[in-house]
Amino acid sequence: MTPLIVLDAKACPLPLDNVDTDQLIPARFMKRPRGDGYGQFLLHDLRQDAASPARLLDQDAFKGCEILIAGRNFGCGSSREAAVYALADFGFRCVIASGFGDIFASNAVKNGVLPALVSAEQAEALLADDSIRQGAPIRIDLPGQHIRIGNHSIDFAIDPVWKTQLLNGWDDIDMTVSYAGAIARFNQSDALARPWAQPDRSPAQ
Repeated sequence: MTPLIVLDAKACPLPLDNVDTDQLIPARFMKRPRGDGYGQFLLHDLRQDAASPARLLDQDAFKGCEILIAGRNFGCGSSREAAVYALADFGFRCVIASGFGDIFASNAVKNGVLPALVSAEQAEALLADDSIRQGAPIRIDLPGQHIRIGNHSIDFAIDPVWKTQLLNGWDDIDMTVSYAGAIARFNQSDALARPWAQPDRSPAQ
């Protein structure tokens, strides 16, 4: 994965609560090969609704956005990882919301997408910010856990393990490998302390 440290990008507001994974990518599109890309199917059905704010994704002003701002409980519903594939393939590196489905947030990190958790009041302020709607870029500072818009800055929360993974571009296996030295040292000391617990490696008779 590509590490995420500081992201300067336009943001698209999606003033909706409880956007579930079936809305993020309807199940009928999941039969397609992952290699073909899922970005075109992101929020597909909502984008067909003339009254839905999801139609902003198709406006020229929001083309190339890498940040999505949503409401409460984003990514709730089923555990389908394809919901994150659709976001990532569309080009999003970060979703800002006041709540996330637990499995969705974990899947997001595994695919290099930052789930930045803010308060409900902060999310509402971002969604109502005219400068964001006019295409002004905002900055996501992952090391400092700040979101900066113009002269204003707010903090966001992220699990410290997920933060480490995103900063380094690590998946779960990479995270485990990063502890290889500590694991080897433990194995050495444990072999001395508990020789009786070590596997018998003598040749079979």
